[in-house]
Amino acid sequence: MQKLLSLIVLCFVAFSFNPLAAQKTKKAGEYYQLTIYRFTSPEQEKMLDGHLKNYFIPALHKSGIKTVGVFKAIANDTAALKSLYVLVPVKSLNAISEISQRFLADKNLNNSDYINAAYNSPAYSRMETIILKSFHLASKMNTPILKSSRADRVYELRSYESPSEKMFRNILHMFNEGGETAIFKKLNFNAVFYGEVIAGSRMPNLMYMTSFENMEDRKAHWKSFSSDPDWKKLSSRQAYKNNVSKIDITFLRPADYSDF
Repeated sequence: MQKLLSLIVLCFVAFSFNPLAAQKTKKAGEYYQLTIYRFTSPEQEKMLDGHLKNYFIPALHKSGIKTVGVFKAIANDTAALKSLYVLVPVKSLNAISEISQRFLADKNLNNSDYINAAYNSPAYSRMETIILKSFHLASKMNTPILKSSRADRVYELRSYESPSEKMFRNILHMFNEGGETAIFKKLNFNAVFYGEVIAGSRMPNLMYMTSFENMEDRKAHWKSFSSDPDWKKLSSRQAYKNNVSKIDITFLRPADYSDF
C-alpha cells in the first residue's frame, strides 16, 4: 500500500512540473502598449498620421507585429484637445523596449516630420503610454469582423477604476471566472482586447475594447446586454458589489491606415 501511495505521489509531482502539461492548462497571454496622443491642430494631426502610416506601422510590421490599431476619438470633431490612440500587441514586456530601440535606430526616421518637428511646433501636445496585460481567460487580441465602412464603425474603449487593489482583483475575477467576458462573447460584442493595466495613470484599473458596425448597432448590443439573464444574475451577486469606482467610455473610429 505504501509503495502504491508513493507511486501516485511521484506521478502527481511529475505531472505538476511537466511544462507541456502546464501549457495545456494555462493559455499564454500577451501585453498591449496603448499610446494616446493629444493634439490641437490639423498640422499636428497630419504629422502624426504621416509618422504612423509611413514609418511606425511599417517598422512594426517588419519586426513581426502584423496587427496595429490606430483610432481617433469621435469627439475630436468638436473637442479643442483631440486624441489619437495607437494599440500595439506584444508577446512580452521586453518586446516593448525592443520596439523603441529598433525604431530609434531606423535611419528612415531622418525623413519623418514627426521626429524633426521644431520645439515650437511639435507633433503633439502630450502623449501617454499605458501598458496592459491580457486577461488569463481572454488572452489574445482579436481582429473584429465588421462589414460597415470605416467611417461608420464604432470602437468603444472602456476603463474601469476600482477603489482599492483588493476590489480590483475582485472585478478581474468577475470578468474572468465570473463569466462577464463570456457574456460579451455570447452577445457578439466583437471584443478586441481585455487587459489589466500594469502601468498607467488611473490604477488600479482595467481596460477593454469592443467594436460595432455603427452607433445604432452599439446601442442595440448594450440593450441586449442589460437585459441578458446571465448578466442580471452576475451583476446581482453580492460578492461583486462596489468593485468599480469610476467608468470612462471613449468612442473611437479607425484611421484609414489602421490594420483593423
